[in-house]
Amino acid sequence: MRRLLSALAVTGCVIAAVPTVSFAQSLPGFTLFSGVKSENQLPFRLDFGGESNSWDRYRLRIPANKMKLAAAQFAITYPDYYKGTFDTKDIEIEVKGKKVPVSEVKWDKEARILEIFPEEPVPAGSRVELVLSNVRNPAFGGTYYFNCQILAPGDVPLLRYLGTWIVSIR
Repeated sequence: MRRLLSALAVTGCVIAAVPTVSFAQSLPGFTLFSGVKSENQLPFRLDFGGESNSWDRYRLRIPANKMKLAAAQFAITYPDYYKGTFDTKDIEIEVKGKKVPVSEVKWDKEARILEIFPEEPVPAGSRVELVLSNVRNPAFGGTYYFNCQILAPGDVPLLRYLGTWIVSIR
């Protein structure tokens, strides 16, 4: 009877630990010593776990309090050592949970910038999610800083920094 109870207890612990392990890389955790102030860190989600050399979907989020201006363009810059690829035909913008039509996506590989243009400017104060599907993660794991900038409509053509997503690929 004791062996049976021990086996059941161990099995229960193993089963309870499986969901925790599978979602460990899906959201950013608490980051120490990143060089990015906590108020500038943006939330994100990697739908398929952030495994190196595999396909993933990045959900790069911008909280409503960061959207102080309307956005006619979103620009994502990334470091030169990020060797992943983006599918420019499969990028979406979601505002307050609803899809917004995208007019154009430009990816300049040499300048390491991904520019996303909504058909209509995204209003200030909106919760935004940039969904990058069919992303090929780099062959080697690491920590990558993706910077988010926007261009306000009718404004001086100058990109304004909103924050940084600190993406870890394992």
